[in-house]
Amino acid sequence: MFNKILIANRGEIALRVIRACKELGVQTVAVYSEADDKSMHVRLADQAICIGPGPSKLSYLQMDRIIAAAEIANVDAIHPGYGFLSENPRFAEICESCKIKFIGPSARVIKIMGDKNEARATARKYKVPITPGSDGVVADEKEGKRVAAAIGYPVMIKAANGGGGRGMRPVFNEATFSGAFHAARAEAEACFGNGAVYIEKLVENPHHIEIQVVGDAKGRAYALGERDCSLQRRNQKIIEECPSPFISERLRRRMMAATVKLCEEIGYQNAGTIEYLVDAKGENFYFMEMNTRIQVEHPVTEEVMGCELIKEQIRVAAGEPLSSHVLEATPRGHSIECRINAEDPYNNFAPSPGTIDLWYAPGGKGVRVDTHVYSGYTVPPHYDSMIAKLIVTASTREIAIARMKRALGEFTIRGIKTTIPFQLEIISHPDFISGNYDIGWVARYLEERKSD
Repeated sequence: MFNKILIANRGEIALRVIRACKELGVQTVAVYSEADDKSMHVRLADQAICIGPGPSKLSYLQMDRIIAAAEIANVDAIHPGYGFLSENPRFAEICESCKIKFIGPSARVIKIMGDKNEARATARKYKVPITPGSDGVVADEKEGKRVAAAIGYPVMIKAANGGGGRGMRPVFNEATFSGAFHAARAEAEACFGNGAVYIEKLVENPHHIEIQVVGDAKGRAYALGERDCSLQRRNQKIIEECPSPFISERLRRRMMAATVKLCEEIGYQNAGTIEYLVDAKGENFYFMEMNTRIQVEHPVTEEVMGCELIKEQIRVAAGEPLSSHVLEATPRGHSIECRINAEDPYNNFAPSPGTIDLWYAPGGKGVRVDTHVYSGYTVPPHYDSMIAKLIVTASTREIAIARMKRALGEFTIRGIKTTIPFQLEIISHPDFISGNYDIGWVARYLEERKSD
């Protein structure tokens, strides 16, 4: 086991890693920008090193500063959390060259699965279903139109190095192709430094289902069930649940088998997630992408499967075998997660930074809150707006929904606006209660609410 780990991240995930390390008897080092000097991960780590002046999210992207901090603190390993450098193969390579263990998959695997176009080709190679699409990156608008005409509209234009819903544009006919194509390329270039895009068939009214996997050093992969992440706004997830109320047991087993095969073929180690689209009939699934890191929504899998994924990441990276509670994990009950964001849901979800005057988190049986904020904390305007994750677990989905309603109603945050009222609306809606929702549900609901 490692002696000391540096967490190259901020917010609730940094705090989550610190807590896992403490329970494993591992010392922790936090890095932070000056804007985060009062964050809980800075307070609770055994050591904290400032890596950037002023309120800049770029601090957490400065590989040289993070490596320098790791060498100063004499750490054995770096946990990247999610976002920032978690899926950067160059950072993984630098860690390896400095004899610091990167807690995640190898740089080779990150490269393969991080390029969405190459990831599709890899999935196709190992017989994982993919949607029809371009054979690689499309060179220009003319080629893009040719591909779109060949596979038939509607299509989706996607950034080859994209993620988080950026660099994506749906196109429903040839007349709108040109504008969407150039908008996707411009956004991809701005967000990822690479304007390359590819094209695939747009699956209409799909469900977004992802499979959690953990791979060990012996080349074995284990699938830990699925999460339904279909409730999204502008391709950003709002509410997730495990298991999905939509897919059948037969489809679940097919998706898990495909996931395990792909991960074992590429030699995947550590925690990761493969995301799929499932058609409206619940009969077919298509590979979308792989996230070679821990996911924001991993707690619902932990609660239902009875495992601790952050600890498993650390154990696998240290060369230890997977825990029995992973190898023998069986689903129990139902779990739902709401991402609590500092946004005003009744003002087009405008960011709402500022000082939290009062923070009261819900509690009780089956309620978990992952957060880094507290009363008196000032939410900075420079980072992602998520300030907490509210997770509830119960023996049935019906009880979990009732528990989430109660917990959201109990959650008190004053001084800033949050998405809590909007999530209460969704949780209480008949379509959510019946499980009758897909990727487009939130957009349709917002349009209906606007017209009322």
